Amino acid sequence: MTDAAPARPPAPRRPSRWAWLGRLWALSTGRFGLIVVAVVAVTALIARFWTPFDPQQVDIGNRWAPPGWPHLLGTDGTGRDILSLLMAGARTTVFVAIGAGLVATVIGISLAALGALTVRWVRESVAVFVDILIAFPVLIIAMMISAVWGGSLWVVIWAVGIGFGVNIARVTRPELRRVLHSDFVLAGRASGLTSAQNLGRHLLPNVAPVFIVQLSWGMAVAVLAEAGLSYLGFGAPVTEPSWGLLLAQLQQFIGVHPLSVVWPGLAITLTVLGLNLLGDGLREATDPTLSRSPFATRRARLHIPEVVS
Repeated sequence: MTDAAPARPPAPRRPSRWAWLGRLWALSTGRFGLIVVAVVAVTALIARFWTPFDPQQVDIGNRWAPPGWPHLLGTDGTGRDILSLLMAGARTTVFVAIGAGLVATVIGISLAALGALTVRWVRESVAVFVDILIAFPVLIIAMMISAVWGGSLWVVIWAVGIGFGVNIARVTRPELRRVLHSDFVLAGRASGLTSAQNLGRHLLPNVAPVFIVQLSWGMAVAVLAEAGLSYLGFGAPVTEPSWGLLLAQLQQFIGVHPLSVVWPGLAITLTVLGLNLLGDGLREATDPTLSRSPFATRRARLHIPEVVS
């Protein structure tokens, strides 16, 4: 009687497509950033259809009302509800952050691909072009554009998109060059994949962690740039609710009503912090070179080798 064939070990389970979301939630920085960004996004969506009061409704008889019912955060010098203004301003913030992120993505990936996948003289020309553009701060670019087309939210979007698209290209280009010489890219090229197919299937997924961090920083800077330019009069028009514009209108009364200035400043600070921490969390959750456990990630940061039994 012959012995039964040994049972085959079960096939390894493929990781879920959404496994990175669980790893992101396990990180304290990622969890905080995800909550803050989700709250801002949901607030902007709700404000699209409803706010406690009309953000532009003037009520002189109820000016500088302290926080309480029905004005939970109080009112400003014209009687407008500050909570309604903050909710409406979240729409502007989300619009600018997403718009600037899309522009920066297109510009950054295009320049990085031209600087990594083309012939030598094109690569060197793109590198010089990127070095020239990166010397101009985002706010200077925005003021130059607004001097020609006037101040608007589109000025902020294009200025931040161009400024951080160049940053994304500068950081992503050497990563693309490094991955370009990997064995799987060479195998894909040998199998007949074009440069565009290799870029979409192999190159971009492998530089995604670096790209995500840069993009999150760009969106955070977009929020700061919109607030700063609106504060200076180059951003959102007076008829458009904006955290920076609200901060500019309230700061002259900071000595008399200091609490009113806290709310827009706190909203800007938390949103920028949340975007930065979300980017760091996404990098750790999606980077295949980092370990999946928080303790192992900490060991990798400290360069402490693991003991193999």
